[in-house]
Amino acid sequence: MDKRNKICYIAGAMELEGDIAPLPGDLVIAADKGLERLQRRGIEPDLIVGDFDSLGCVPEGGNVVRHPVMKDDTDMMLAAEMGLQAGYRTFVLCGGFGGRPDHTMGNMHTLIYLARRGARGYLPGGGMTATAIENGAIGFKSTARGNLSVFSAGDCAEGVTLRGLKYELTDARLPSGVTLGVSNEFTGAESRVEVRSGALLIMWSGGVEAVKDF
Repeated sequence: MDKRNKICYIAGAMELEGDIAPLPGDLVIAADKGLERLQRRGIEPDLIVGDFDSLGCVPEGGNVVRHPVMKDDTDMMLAAEMGLQAGYRTFVLCGGFGGRPDHTMGNMHTLIYLARRGARGYLPGGGMTATAIENGAIGFKSTARGNLSVFSAGDCAEGVTLRGLKYELTDARLPSGVTLGVSNEFTGAESRVEVRSGALLIMWSGGVEAVKDF
């Protein structure tokens, strides 16, 4: 099975927002307390990974991958690595936004990690969705509404071009530590964000349904 067109859903410890409707061939991973969040929705994950300090117990079964509490990566990152190893290139990180700000920031960096490995991750939460791209582009449907913000996910992003948004850019340089890309707006036209060299962290109002060719 070609998994490049399938989705890897990863459930984290926070409340899950939006629908999680895996199709045949999709992969569902519970990251620690994400198991509890999925089971509340009647969803049994394909894999369960973590140190299980948040869940409070170690689940049983052949699909459980336990890690020590003293580890280098977050449970969400460990789950993302497993999805990559399984061949998936589209990820939805559910229940990873809100709560402790450091964990939310860690999940943002997981998006960047995925982008730098040729994958695309989406992090929904708080009425918005975040993703990251590197040396590439992302398109949005004409039905997208609300705000869109763009940040450099490295020292500097070169060749940043924004089209179909209220404030457009052409082949711009976007360093880190600036707020130039904050609070752009969808206009009712199809829109596009591109970066020629470097990585961008992108956040917009609404969910993944706004993305063209999701």
